[in-house]
Amino acid sequence: MNKETKLRIHNITAKAALKFGSEAWVLKKREEQRLEAAQMKFLRHLLGITKLDKEKNQCIREKTGEENIVMEIKQYQEKWLQHIQRMDTNRIPQQALQYKPKGRRHIG
Repeated sequence: MNKETKLRIHNITAKAALKFGSEAWVLKKREEQRLEAAQMKFLRHLLGITKLDKEKNQCIREKTGEENIVMEIKQYQEKWLQHIQRMDTNRIPQQALQYKPKGRRHIG
């Protein structure tokens, strides 16, 4: 199987699985690192590069033409937020976005 076919399979399956449900995520630094590591593991395998070859992640992304998965998720979240803001106010996602709880939380 050639590189282009493997890359298309990655974009259809693995990347979709990594991004599933990401519109509601709050990414912490550790989660960003894990997502990037999973993406780089696949791309290294796709190109036949091991960590011992000491190729930089940016070089691997340039060879495959892929963007950082964390940046893609952040762009997806921005697009989702804009989509929700365009919705009518009676829609559930719009109501969830505008929700302000009443009262105070309990200690603990």
